[in-house]
Amino acid sequence: MHDPFDLTSPLSSGGYRHQGMVILPCSMKTVAGIACGFADNLLLRAADCTLKERRPLVLVPRETPLSAIHLRNMLTLAEAGVVILPAAPGFYHRPRDIPGLVDHIVGKVFDVLGIEHHLYTRWREGEGK
Repeated sequence: MHDPFDLTSPLSSGGYRHQGMVILPCSMKTVAGIACGFADNLLLRAADCTLKERRPLVLVPRETPLSAIHLRNMLTLAEAGVVILPAAPGFYHRPRDIPGLVDHIVGKVFDVLGIEHHLYTRWREGEGK
């Protein structure tokens, strides 16, 4: 646990080594802060460092519907290399329950970070015909 306002935390340094960062869920306030480089707390500073060090940054936005301002901020981040991964599970893997839906989103996040998993069955050639 880190105090959200402790900017002396190792997480606030570009020298802190990690495979990437995920913000799940990600509010539009956080999206706006990252998009504008407004790193006034540890979460925003860690995201800022992740971007400047060219490490994977995945945001799972929680708001719906989205305004034009939200979309512009997310476009700014996508153009900077951020992966915007809405919590919109696919149904092609035929989940049986809510944990199956959650596993699909977590699996997609793991895919972005290059983490092996077996949270859902992957699409195979010839399926769906």
